[in-house]
Amino acid sequence: MTAAIATHMAYAKTASTITDDQPVRIEQDCIGKIPVPANVYWGIHTQRAIENFPISGTPVSHHPELIKAYALIKQACARANADLGGITHAQAKLIDEACRDIFSGKFDDQFPVDVLQGGAGTSTNMNMNEVIANRALELGGFRKGDYATIHPNDTVNKSQSTNDTYPAACRLALIFALRDLHRSAQALSRSFLALSHRTARLVKLGRTQLQDAVPMTFGQEFGAFHTVLENDLHAINEATENLAVVNLGGTAIGTGICADARFRACVTKHLRYVSGIGITDANDAIAATSDMGDFVDTSSTLKRLAVHLGKIANDIRLLTSGPQAGLAEIHIPARQAGSSIMPGKINPVIPECVNQSVFTVMGMDTTVAFAAEAGQLQLNAFEPVIIHSLLDGIMILAHAMDTLRTNCVDGITVNARAGQQRAENSASLATSLNSYVGYEEAVRLAKTALAEQRSVHDIAVEEGHIRKEILDDVLDPLKLARIDR
Repeated sequence: MTAAIATHMAYAKTASTITDDQPVRIEQDCIGKIPVPANVYWGIHTQRAIENFPISGTPVSHHPELIKAYALIKQACARANADLGGITHAQAKLIDEACRDIFSGKFDDQFPVDVLQGGAGTSTNMNMNEVIANRALELGGFRKGDYATIHPNDTVNKSQSTNDTYPAACRLALIFALRDLHRSAQALSRSFLALSHRTARLVKLGRTQLQDAVPMTFGQEFGAFHTVLENDLHAINEATENLAVVNLGGTAIGTGICADARFRACVTKHLRYVSGIGITDANDAIAATSDMGDFVDTSSTLKRLAVHLGKIANDIRLLTSGPQAGLAEIHIPARQAGSSIMPGKINPVIPECVNQSVFTVMGMDTTVAFAAEAGQLQLNAFEPVIIHSLLDGIMILAHAMDTLRTNCVDGITVNARAGQQRAENSASLATSLNSYVGYEEAVRLAKTALAEQRSVHDIAVEEGHIRKEILDDVLDPLKLARIDR
């Protein structure tokens, strides 16, 4: 058992075990009555969930974006219900203030339910309803648990179900998280662009299948990383737009049972206002209640970014390999001693960490795909593991890009001398002579250069088939890289 799980299980046991001298309040649900610690803001449903799900050691509070998003959902619902006469304006005012407090992070510790929970997110929804209700009661001068005034279900959850509020909160949480991911990706992209500009005219040899290819510049190589990340930024923006569609008002299965027919439009309007996001209604609330397609697409976007980051990290590790028996074309900052036995060895630990982050996200994508496919009929019961995986994946990738940028890319320098020598002496320069002597003759020149360990330029000059001034121009590595002198 890991320390995290042991800690969470110990907490669950402590939270659910009431000592003789501990103040409690008694709450009741459809199963029966149980004591709840008097000082906490959650209620009986959360208390049962603490006991039922001591699984991962990771509470919902691990994802503050989800708590913030859910607070906004409940705030918008309270305002809509007040507009439509479902709850009183006095109740709505207290709920509104409680939601603001929860959004601010003051009550994150009141969300102890494990992220891996049965019930399609019901425990998280009820945890939120109970904390809002008890905070609202406290603000109104009432005792926690005095639900005659503000009830978790009848008041806070009015016109709602887990099955419409939980997906909506997940979508909003992902939008918040993707903003952070976008910032990290953009900062890394700009770092590579700056590095590309600094090395724009420094020649090196390109490689395909790990074999010598034709000349390019370090700037072109780093610039390609920038371009790839810019494309990923566009994909993140598209995923964000697709997530701004909610099925609020659909309640249990999308038909809107127990909700005013006007609620959908009203709550969406309020959610747009309190979130500042252009939220829209789903075209088909029944389909939206069970469809995980946008989550799958978001996961694919993360996997795409992860693939690119893994490739970039691999390239950096190859280019910095050595320092004496590898490519050694770039130098990355030394971050820590690399061996407990080999003195002076320095390893590319930052790119290695990025690679491991990538592997983690690959596994996350598989989890999301399986969970999305496993839903049945009008609901997918596995949204909790989907949102947990996605939010963790976003966090990991954002942190990986931040450390790659600050601890590696910003400090990269290039071995310009090695790059120039390899580009000038490579037999692959014979490629540029195809139009002068033909492919077969160019092959012969390349083979001769390799066999004699001489440059194609010197052999071609010696043989005299092409004038030296033409060879000087045609075999100029910088021009071959399509960089004007």
